[in-house]
Amino acid sequence: QVQLVESGGGLVQAGGSLSLSCVVSGLTFKFYAMGWFRQAPGAERALVAGVSRSGDSTFYADSVKGRFTISRDNAKNTVRLQMNSLRPEDTAVYYCAANPFGSGSNSDGYNYWGQGTQVTVSS
Repeated sequence: QVQLVESGGGLVQAGGSLSLSCVVSGLTFKFYAMGWFRQAPGAERALVAGVSRSGDSTFYADSVKGRFTISRDNAKNTVRLQMNSLRPEDTAVYYCAANPFGSGSNSDGYNYWGQGTQVTVSS
């Protein structure tokens, strides 16, 4: 059974930082590109950041470039999202996802999802 379990969400003031983690089990982690999506109330779920299987290629949505960093540890089946300089508009449920195709930069192809973790940024 494939499981993606996110942790690290919470409430933070604008300008603060949070680090999200996702531990993956039930699949061969190194064969999957990984991504972080987010969904705010009333909005569609959108790809925020992606990382290739080896970790040598990353993708960021324009809205988070320079503030968020995605990384992975294939030895620990873990992908992380470091979020700095958080803004109220970053408030959303954040989802970890796995993609057996491509480098993780395309929102299509993600076929395994975590349950999501809430991030709330107060102004």
